[in-house]
Amino acid sequence: MTEPYGPEGLPLDGARSQILAAVQPLGLHETLPLTAALGRTTALAVSAPAAVPGFYASMMDGYAIAGSDQPEPGISWRLVGVSAAGAPYGPVLAAGEAVRILTGAVVPAGSGRVLPQELVVADGDRLALVKPCGPNPWIRQPSEEAAPGQELVPAGQQLGVADLGRLAGCGVQQLAVTRRPRVGLLISGDELLPPGAERGPGQIWESNSALLGALLARLGYGVADRRVVVDQPEPLRVALRELAARCDVVVSTGGVSAGDSDWIRPLVAELGEVRFWKLFLKPGRPFAWGQVAGVPFFGLPGNPVAAAITALQLLWPALQRLEGAHIQQLPRLRVRLEAPMRRGAGRPELARARLVVAADGALLARVEGSQASSRIGSLQGADLLLEIPAELGSLEAGSELWAQLLRLPVL
Repeated sequence: MTEPYGPEGLPLDGARSQILAAVQPLGLHETLPLTAALGRTTALAVSAPAAVPGFYASMMDGYAIAGSDQPEPGISWRLVGVSAAGAPYGPVLAAGEAVRILTGAVVPAGSGRVLPQELVVADGDRLALVKPCGPNPWIRQPSEEAAPGQELVPAGQQLGVADLGRLAGCGVQQLAVTRRPRVGLLISGDELLPPGAERGPGQIWESNSALLGALLARLGYGVADRRVVVDQPEPLRVALRELAARCDVVVSTGGVSAGDSDWIRPLVAELGEVRFWKLFLKPGRPFAWGQVAGVPFFGLPGNPVAAAITALQLLWPALQRLEGAHIQQLPRLRVRLEAPMRRGAGRPELARARLVVAADGALLARVEGSQASSRIGSLQGADLLLEIPAELGSLEAGSELWAQLLRLPVL
């Protein structure tokens, strides 16, 4: 095959744009109860079926007085009842009357204000204001959370904790979500053994299936079919065909470079199409993108760290597009290097680092140990992917860089 983007390969942004331009949403929906929808993507916009809370409610414990009464220190009212959450006071409140009211309870008809309990003194059935109360009426409006028909979440939104809480509070019990893409994972290599097996000369324990399976699970995607196959054309050809028939996307690791046993790239070209097969990136140069029997194909590097990083940068956005979600990427922030970092200029790099807060509040990046793409330990405890431009060589302490934040949000 000829090199479509020169010996350096395709820049990361260009690769991402090309992939996202080619991948289309699956367009498949299913209905789930709200309790099972965390992390799923809405197929349709969800609107409030009614006003929430649906009534005037007290924002605090206190006393409701008639709207016609002017609350001035020294004025008193006659206590005529109680309004509690779920047990409202029924009669219309008249001038000179007050009702004990609790947080969240219905404000009685005729009332225009709640006096905070710390501003008043109650004595038997009399209530006196002893401190100025200010202009705030401390009443929650009937549509404070949502008006009838108001959009609560748009279509294509990945549902977080706060989304589910708000939907439940607005009476939504179930909703339509998009079906997640089924991922087929193919790990190739003659040297690979299952963890725990006795190693022979030159053999290693296979880690990519565990690493990528866990990464995809953390991002909300499961592996529907997983294969570990030797570097031989026929078993690899069979695996690629079967995964393409059963899954929505095929992901492989290894076999896309130019070695004697790198069969994946020519087999994908035979069964479908290879669009590009090299990235201008460290780690992650041997990366292939195309399709197998019409199914999107991602050929990740064989080295575990490179496989994980290219999966985050290129596979994750594509899976979101297939799911029909609004595409989110890792948030970025500016950090300074805590210590000098040696490297050679030539390729842009995504280096693994810990996030450290200095005594003066500055955000520092701590790079520890080897950055080799085969060393999974460089991912352990990593908070950041440092974006180091291609033209920069060794960096001094205090050098300022952009970094991608690896920790995912809670809400």
